[in-house]
Amino acid sequence: MPLVIVIGGILLLFLLIAKFKLNAFISFIIVSLLVGVAEGMDILKVVDSIQTGLGKTLGSLVMILGLGAMLGKLVADSGAAQRITTKLVEKFGKKNIQWAVVITGFIVGIPMFYSVGFVILVPLIFTVAAATGLPLIYVGLPMLASLSVTHGYLPPHPAPTGIAVMFDADMGKTLLYGIIVAIPAIVVAGPLFSRTIKNIEATPLKEFLNPKILTDEEMPGTGISIFTALLPVILIGLAALLDLLLPDGNIIKKIVMVAGNPVIAMLLSVLVAIYTLGLARGRKMTEIMSSVSSAVAGITMVLLIIAGAGALKEVLVDSGVSDYIGNMLKGSTISPLILAWLIATAIRVCVGSATVAGLTAAGIVLPLLSGTDVSPELMVLAIGSGSLMLSHVNDGGFWLYKEYFNLSVKDTLKTWTVMETTVGVMGLLGVLVLDIFI
Repeated sequence: MPLVIVIGGILLLFLLIAKFKLNAFISFIIVSLLVGVAEGMDILKVVDSIQTGLGKTLGSLVMILGLGAMLGKLVADSGAAQRITTKLVEKFGKKNIQWAVVITGFIVGIPMFYSVGFVILVPLIFTVAAATGLPLIYVGLPMLASLSVTHGYLPPHPAPTGIAVMFDADMGKTLLYGIIVAIPAIVVAGPLFSRTIKNIEATPLKEFLNPKILTDEEMPGTGISIFTALLPVILIGLAALLDLLLPDGNIIKKIVMVAGNPVIAMLLSVLVAIYTLGLARGRKMTEIMSSVSSAVAGITMVLLIIAGAGALKEVLVDSGVSDYIGNMLKGSTISPLILAWLIATAIRVCVGSATVAGLTAAGIVLPLLSGTDVSPELMVLAIGSGSLMLSHVNDGGFWLYKEYFNLSVKDTLKTWTVMETTVGVMGLLGVLVLDIFI
């Protein structure tokens, strides 16, 4: 019976979000209340669980996601994203243009939220395609594959960060493993897949053909643009690497471990960006802070949705459902990594949002970690991979791509949906291979 109630709650969540278009945060709160009461909890106890879940989740994420949004906004507004794109295209040349845009998407995608990265980079894709005479999808899809992978796999993006917090996974290891898994996924879903697409021509709408392009003098230098955009990855990754290589007590290790703490790394990166991409470029502090404030305002609903997922997870734990599911699945012969991926995939297909799919799946499969030796970092990546699967008409990213590239629904399914599914499958394969060695 507990499992039936959970399934019913998840189906209700699907209906509220997908069919009735109710706000995801409100939907999570309603479903959390109903599931808790149906499981036999007193309604006031359910409210306490929801508040605890909200607090636990937001307490860990507000600083990381807030600072991440600020960094992404500074990278975009300063012209650093455009500088990275133009320089890589210049260096790689027309023949290797796909690799240039893949690297651009990866560099810019790490600090920037998906929708922001999409809107910033797609006009640049149009410019590159027009300048080289290459098909738009051939140029654009590899970059979008990079953006999608960073969104689903890598901190400091909302879902991977939130799932890592739920599973108490090491953020640095999650980032390192995620990059290892991301590289083959991007290569296959981007450059290789886009070369197989025939007879599909994208013609961007007129309003997207004349984006605001900064002059060379208005943009920061290439080195400082790449360094600033990647600074969180450098700090977090270096800390994870030195944690493995240097002994405890080493002074260098202690300093780097502090700087590599996700919150400290993001704070240092934003402070550096304020100077390198703002003050050093002659921008006034009031103008920079206005930009930063607008970035934080843009992620308010993202934070609430993540908190709502945390509330549902807490209700499942407090009502005993998580233990029930965990005990029931302990005898399963299916790998917990595959099971987590399948659950995330099912939710993704029904709800559309990768963030909602990942966080909801994490709450359901959390008990699977107890009594197993499965790496929590790999569980984060397995769920992240599943949350990108089979994007279709209930996913905002599907419509962003369709409208910007001016494609039919059929052609969008043939290109975008297949690309996203390839990313999800390659992610699972990468996780299973890593699991052999970790």
